[in-house]
Amino acid sequence: MDTITRPWPALWALVVGFFMILVDSTIVSVATPAIIADLQADINAVIWVTSAYLLAYAVPLLITGRLGDRFGPKNIYLVGLAIFTVSSAWCGLAGDVNTLILARVAQGIGASLMTPQTMAVITRIFPPDRRGAAMGLWGATAGVATLVGPILGGLLVDSLGWEWIFFVNVPVGIVAFVLAWRLVPALSTKKHRFDILGVVLSGVGMFLVVFGIQEGETYDWGTIAGPISVWSLIITGVLVLTAFVLWQRVNRGEPLLPLSLFRDRNFSLANGAITTVGFTVTSFALPLMLYAQTVRGLTPTLAALLLAPMAIISGGLAPVVGKIIDRVNPKWVAAGGLSCLAIGLFWAGGILSADLPLWILLFPVAVLGLANAGIWAPLSTSATRNLPPQQAGAGSGVYNTTRQVGAVLGSAAIAALMEARLAVELPAVPGGASGETAAFAGELPDALKQGFSAAMGQSLMLPAAAAVIGVLVVLFMAKPQPHSWGAAAAQPAAEGARPVLAAE
Repeated sequence: MDTITRPWPALWALVVGFFMILVDSTIVSVATPAIIADLQADINAVIWVTSAYLLAYAVPLLITGRLGDRFGPKNIYLVGLAIFTVSSAWCGLAGDVNTLILARVAQGIGASLMTPQTMAVITRIFPPDRRGAAMGLWGATAGVATLVGPILGGLLVDSLGWEWIFFVNVPVGIVAFVLAWRLVPALSTKKHRFDILGVVLSGVGMFLVVFGIQEGETYDWGTIAGPISVWSLIITGVLVLTAFVLWQRVNRGEPLLPLSLFRDRNFSLANGAITTVGFTVTSFALPLMLYAQTVRGLTPTLAALLLAPMAIISGGLAPVVGKIIDRVNPKWVAAGGLSCLAIGLFWAGGILSADLPLWILLFPVAVLGLANAGIWAPLSTSATRNLPPQQAGAGSGVYNTTRQVGAVLGSAAIAALMEARLAVELPAVPGGASGETAAFAGELPDALKQGFSAAMGQSLMLPAAAAVIGVLVVLFMAKPQPHSWGAAAAQPAAEGARPVLAAE
């Protein structure tokens, strides 16, 4: 482990940029109606504004973690931050939805370069017995950022226009660059060979699965063109991803995904759980924001403020949780957080209606705040507890990849489910237009509001079910072994230390 006398300033510098890129995972949800109206796009195209970002974010994460090991996490972080900041300006200047989607792809690549470096730095500069507090800050940042996104987005859309949800990143990115340049240390590096075939297989497989899921409703889950159908894309994507895993198993060089990492039970389970978290957190905000703006007629700012209790509770409790998990078994905290996540979403989905008093909705939203406070730090600590320094980049890359895979699938799945439920719940309107088309063509007619509310409530059941799966996963975590935490990480590999996640 690299010896750093002042690790906290370095972490705070990284947190600024990390917060910014996570905000952009959810900030578009509240701006969706404004983007649809201004760019004359349909809802599926605008959802691709988020999915394209998440997909470009997720696919390279395995290799960008390795790039940090090879060229130094500070250098890769700064390169990613520069790309992210420039592409944010491009997003704001986009004049049509296709250009916006392309700019979001560039943003996602920048975010992918940045994210693994934050966890890798924590793993390398904080000893295991102090890592819980550091991961508490990392977890608070992740949890609050995904909640602040819609709130900040609402304020910016109402006051300055949807373009400013992207323009605001430019000054923040410049400040984050200066802070990281000055405060983040240059850590030791290690040469790596890069698995090009693994990159191609993982990228192609992910794209086919996500495209198939998200576009399924558009093509009525049938033929897209010629012999190509929605299901053929999804099945092919799954087969390609299976081939990727098999290739990682037989690759005698240096695989993109070191399967030896998964020998540690808690690392494997934490990755499974964070996948469900990524799925849930990315997917639940959009139905709520569309309900608040389309059915209740709230401005983007007022709609986003419905999530304020969640952001306040999560931000206040997450650092406390970070300190607690250094002394207790993290799995119980994570299980409690995920349980609250499921309860809050089932509750909100079950009560959405056209005439629901909005103050009642604040109660399940507050439960979601408790949930977020108890999820991020326990899972990230469990995943990184036994990571040796030489695999910090690879391990953090895998962990963030599984989180983003969940986010990508959540974004695609919620889009497909919302379209399907709207098609069922909304009747045709006079003139022959479908109810779904009328819902986004202007002010929603009163006759459609209850059906729209029901569709959004039913859609929330999907992320709630994903949270339940997360609870079941973390219950199988093993109790951490405190005597191995410090010893394994503190001894150099050359001295023969072989922790649970020893490099192969």
